Amino acid sequence: MKKIVVYVVFLLAVVALIFGFDSWRQTKQRQLPGTNKQYYKIVSLQLPDTLYFAGEEVPLELFYVRESLDRELSVNTYWHSSTLTLIKRSYRWFPMIDSILQQNGIPLDFRYLAVIESGLSNVISPANAVGFWQFLKGTAKDYKLEVSKDVDERYNRIKSTQAACAYFLDSYEKFGNWALVAAAYNAGKNGISRRMKKQKASSYYDMLLSDETSRYLYRILAIKLIFESPESYGFYINENELYLPIPTHTVVVNDEVESWADFAIEYGLSYKLLKYFNPWLRQSSLKNRKKKTYLIQIPDPPYDLTHEEIVLKKNGINVH
Repeated sequence: MKKIVVYVVFLLAVVALIFGFDSWRQTKQRQLPGTNKQYYKIVSLQLPDTLYFAGEEVPLELFYVRESLDRELSVNTYWHSSTLTLIKRSYRWFPMIDSILQQNGIPLDFRYLAVIESGLSNVISPANAVGFWQFLKGTAKDYKLEVSKDVDERYNRIKSTQAACAYFLDSYEKFGNWALVAAAYNAGKNGISRRMKKQKASSYYDMLLSDETSRYLYRILAIKLIFESPESYGFYINENELYLPIPTHTVVVNDEVESWADFAIEYGLSYKLLKYFNPWLRQSSLKNRKKKTYLIQIPDPPYDLTHEEIVLKKNGINVH
C-alpha cells in the first residue's frame, strides 16, 4: 500500500511539473500580430532599406555589408543592460560633444564613435588608451593635450573632444571620405593608407582589414540606428530616467593648488564631486610651476540636486 501511495504522489508531481512548465512557457511567448503563431521576443532585426554615415550612403546592397551590420545590430540590441545604460548616459554628454563637432564642421554621426570607443566613460583600455576618445599618450601630445603627473587632459571631456575633432579633420584632408576617417581612428592614418595602397582600394567597404577595424564602422552604424529610434529595438525609457546634463560654470586657476579637497570645500563641494567634473586632475594637489591656466568646471548651485530636481531645473523651474 505504501508503494502505491508513493507511486501516485510521484505521478502527481510529474503532472504538476509538466503543466507548470507549459504555463511558464506560455507566459514567455507573445502573439505575433495578425497571426495565430506564437514567438519568443528574441527575433531577427529588420535592416533599413537605406542608411547613411556622415552623409555618405552605406552600400547595403552588398551581402557582406548587410551581414556585418546585422551582426552588430543584433549584438547591441540584445546586450540589453549595456545599451540601455549608454542611451541614458548619452543625454548627459551628447550636447557637449555635438556642440564641439558642429564648431569644427564634423558630422554629428561621429558622436557615436565616442560611444563605441569608451561607452562615454573615462576608461583606460588594455593598450593604455584613455578617456572618452581613447587617446594614446603619444597621439594625445601630438594633438596638444597635456599628459603629466598632475594633469592628464585625455580625461578632460571638452579638450579631448576638441583633439578628436582635429584628428578627424586631418584624416579627412588625407582621405576625403568620412568612412575612412572613422576607420583611421581605429587603425591609424598610416595603417589605412598602407592597406589602401596594397589592396588598390578606395572604399572602406571594399577593404580587407583586421577583425576590429572591419567591425568598427558597423558598430558605429548599429549604435546610430538604435539611438535614433530606441523603441524600434525594444528600448523604452521614461524621460525622467535619462541622465541629464548638469549645468556648470568655469573657475580659472593659474597658480599652485595645495589641496584640491580644500579648493572643493571653498566652493561648497565634496572632493568626489570636484573630481567628477574635472577627472583630468590626477593628483590631490597641483604644482603648476609654469603658471599655466586651467579651467575648472564647477556645478552651478545648488550642488546637492536630486535627479528630480535636475529635471525641474532643466525645465526652467527654480528648485530652491
